[in-house]
Amino acid sequence: MAHGDTTLPDLQASALKAYQAILLARAFDTKISSLYKAGKITGGVYLGRGHEAIAACGGVFLTAGYDVIAPFIREQAARVAWGEPIIEAARAYLGSALGYMKGRDGNVHRGLPAEGYMAPIRHLGSSVAFVNGCLFAKRLDGKLPGPVGMVFCGDGTTSTGAFHEAANMAKVEQLPLVLVVTNNQFAYSTPNVREFGTASLADRGRGYGFAVHEVDGTDFMALLETFRKAVGSARIGDGPQWVLAKTLRMCGHGEHDDASYIPKELKEEYEKKDPVSVAERQLLEAGWLTPEEAADLKRQYADEVQLAVATAQREPEPDPFREDWNATVWRPY
Repeated sequence: MAHGDTTLPDLQASALKAYQAILLARAFDTKISSLYKAGKITGGVYLGRGHEAIAACGGVFLTAGYDVIAPFIREQAARVAWGEPIIEAARAYLGSALGYMKGRDGNVHRGLPAEGYMAPIRHLGSSVAFVNGCLFAKRLDGKLPGPVGMVFCGDGTTSTGAFHEAANMAKVEQLPLVLVVTNNQFAYSTPNVREFGTASLADRGRGYGFAVHEVDGTDFMALLETFRKAVGSARIGDGPQWVLAKTLRMCGHGEHDDASYIPKELKEEYEKKDPVSVAERQLLEAGWLTPEEAADLKRQYADEVQLAVATAQREPEPDPFREDWNATVWRPY
């Protein structure tokens, strides 16, 4: 999509790109999980299983270097859809000095701020505030309407003070923000019933004055339509958009967590709605994908992940005596 083009993008092309991002993200998560269990990863590993369709269908409607994206810990598929090469994800987890963060702040904490690709930071909810700042800067530069900012967060994040302040500001200033609230039903181990008192987090979005879009986070086609509408509305100046997508985290909070607090029946329900399987089935039914193409893509991405990991493992680690400690040097993709 051309910069400044507010027309709705072709859904078939977006669907195939999002599906490819889902497959590559799942292949990468599977590999990184095995490396963590083998003791090859320093720090935590936070997988996106169950979140992939939400992340990919959001990221696919953004343009690197024009829009702003702030993924959080489970949005590998959004990073892929945005345009991050999988080698950069491998470098971050394996501590390569050649990565975006030069091997010093790895795993999910990586980005290219000059390109509008923001690295996740603590505390929870802070990402909304600094994306607001990016959008303010674009307004001051006379670049709005057109670009949008997209922030991904979880249900737990919506209970923080930083989130509240930034969400309120986004509406007061009518910023082109797409706030993606992924309700995976647990804030770490705390269930929704102990997190918030409203019937739905959609009520919170309405309370801030956002345009609210509520969608099944496992329904690939519905997610595409929802994000196309939300991003399109933000682009033309209709103010902030609240996308609430419900799913289940199909793993522990991190790979150190066995998720024993999630009821067995709930796990079984969502295993039948795995985002990878649902996306593939819906694309096959639409005639936009063949079984042979799906199989070829899975083999291709498994090979790409293996190559990326092998490459990163051979690369140098950071040298504290030679580095300038400036981790955010801009480098084009």
